[in-house]
Amino acid sequence: MFRRRSEEAVIFVGSLFSSPEVFAAVVPVLRRRFGDTFYECPSLPWNYSSYYDEELGTPLFRNFLFFDAIVDPVCLVDAKRATTEVEEEFSTEGKRRVNLDPGYLTLAKVVLASGKNYSHRICLAKGVFCELELFYEKGRFNPLPYTYFDYRDKAFLRIFTDARTLLKNKLDRRQAALKKRS
Repeated sequence: MFRRRSEEAVIFVGSLFSSPEVFAAVVPVLRRRFGDTFYECPSLPWNYSSYYDEELGTPLFRNFLFFDAIVDPVCLVDAKRATTEVEEEFSTEGKRRVNLDPGYLTLAKVVLASGKNYSHRICLAKGVFCELELFYEKGRFNPLPYTYFDYRDKAFLRIFTDARTLLKNKLDRRQAALKKRS
C-alpha cells in the first residue's frame, strides 16, 4: 500500500474586492471556516485586468489571508467549495461582492484552486482544478509562463516570501517540539 506522507501546507485565501466593508465582513466568516490566521498582508490596489470591474466594482483591492493550521494539500477541494459558498453568501442580485481564491502554500510552491479547467490545470475532484502558480528555487519564488500577472508582481511575490518565512519558522518550531518530546 502507498503510504508516503503528504507535503506540509497551509491554506491561504486571496480576496479581490472593491468594498473594504464587505471584505471586513468576510474575514470573520473565513476564520470560522479555516481557523486563525498567522499572516494577513495589507490590502493592495489591484489593476491587472478589467475582468471583475462590472461584477465587483472599482477600484479593486487584493488581500491574502494565510491560515494557521498545517494541512494535507488534498483539502484544497474543500477549501474551494467553502470559498464558493462564502462568495454566494455575500452576493447580491446574482453578483459577487468579493472574489475568493483559495490555494495552498508549502516551502516549495504556491498552488491555486479554480473552478475552471484549462490546459495547464489539473482536476482534483468535484469540479475543482489546481495550478502551480509559483515555485521556490534559489531563495525566491518564481512564476511560470501561465502565472497570473498579479502573482508575478514584486509586491505580491514579497507577500508569499514573507508567508513562506513564517511557515518555515512554524515548521521548525514544530519539529523542535517533536524532537524534544521523543
